Amino acid sequence: MSLKKNLLKNGIATGLQKGVNILEQLLLVPFFITAWGVNFYGEWLTLTVIPTMFAYTNLGFGSAAAGQLVLRYAAAEYQKAANISRTGFLLISLTLLTGVLFGGVLLFILDSFGVFAKSLIPKQDAITAVSLIMLARGFDFYQQLSESYFIAARKASLSINLLSGYSLLKLISGLTVLVLGGGIILFALVNLCASLCFNIIYSILGSKVLALKNLAHGKVLKSDFKLIARKGFGYLLSPVWQSIYFQGTTFVVRITLGAGAVVIFNTLRTVSRTANQTYSMINSTIFPELQYEIGAGRMEKARQIYRSALGVSLMLAILGILMLWLFGERFYMIWTRHSIHPPTAVWNVFLIGIGFNALWWTSAVVFRAVNRPYGLTVVGSISAIISVGSSYILAKEFGLVGAAIGSLFLDVIMSLFILPMSCKLIGQTLYTLPSDIIRDLSNFRSHISKMRINRLKEK
Repeated sequence: MSLKKNLLKNGIATGLQKGVNILEQLLLVPFFITAWGVNFYGEWLTLTVIPTMFAYTNLGFGSAAAGQLVLRYAAAEYQKAANISRTGFLLISLTLLTGVLFGGVLLFILDSFGVFAKSLIPKQDAITAVSLIMLARGFDFYQQLSESYFIAARKASLSINLLSGYSLLKLISGLTVLVLGGGIILFALVNLCASLCFNIIYSILGSKVLALKNLAHGKVLKSDFKLIARKGFGYLLSPVWQSIYFQGTTFVVRITLGAGAVVIFNTLRTVSRTANQTYSMINSTIFPELQYEIGAGRMEKARQIYRSALGVSLMLAILGILMLWLFGERFYMIWTRHSIHPPTAVWNVFLIGIGFNALWWTSAVVFRAVNRPYGLTVVGSISAIISVGSSYILAKEFGLVGAAIGSLFLDVIMSLFILPMSCKLIGQTLYTLPSDIIRDLSNFRSHISKMRINRLKEK
């Protein structure tokens, strides 16, 4: 199947996935509140922080193993790919076992300090439900490795659709439990069953699609074990630096300007970052094909994919800035029911950040495609620390505008470093990048025009 058809199918599948994810986030909340009440639901949200922390024990091993498998398979190194598959599966299984033991110890410690006794949810119910949700999150550790089978087989759209089906399954099963009046234990148990069944089926389908076992018999190698572990820790830094940035700037605003300023700052940032959803869709669309082309050594095709994605992201960023500049403040007032009146200057600073964010966010996909996470995560960590520190200093001097400017520093710094670093990784000359993007987009438009003409002739 051609590269363009794969990209189109990936784009459609990603769009559907985004729709399902939004539906999952929005639809469950009112059912939770109706079935359990606001306070009980609030306690449940607090408890789910524990499974979220447990999810970090994956340590990025899944991403590291998946990336290495695709690159080796695309390079026709089938034995090495099979070795990575076997070693990666073993390492993820050991991580899951370790995570379960860690989770058990954590629950014991929290119970010893009386955390569950202070909750509206009965202690035994809370511990049982959290344990089930943690186990469900643990089975999800295998998803990235299974996903790599589909990517290597050039069937990424099928994988995306299956993952969308998984989200839909959790949504429907969760709604069913709530409508029937089920409690947190039944809700957690259903979630666990959905996770277990899906991940087994997902792995089996991925193995059949790739049929790697027909080409080579994998072996567990110490060198692959070390390789996956080393790269895995690099991927682990990604949620760490993002937490430093988002939670850090929020904390800075709180201690310098008060709780009311936190509401203004975070709600403005949330609205301004709606444009990021399009960049995420673009990244999800191009990533499987970009990684495969890199692994196969077809670097010019990989550069074309990268440049086209960057060009489209920048155009969408400009469109997003324009739309939010014209209608964003009006929408914000309606959304907050005219209860919050933020300074226009703060809003404008967040809008400026959209353009810089588009540059580095799309460029960042290259680091994952070549399976070299440290460049992105190290720069991200340094940028986050500088941004949080700047927000604190500027907020004390200039209020919310200063905090917003400090927050903007991260996107500016990331753009200055991530863009040229990604170009170097993929062999793209930086100073010819603008003209190359214009040429690629022009060629794409000409290709679309020719397709339309051919269709008219056929009719």
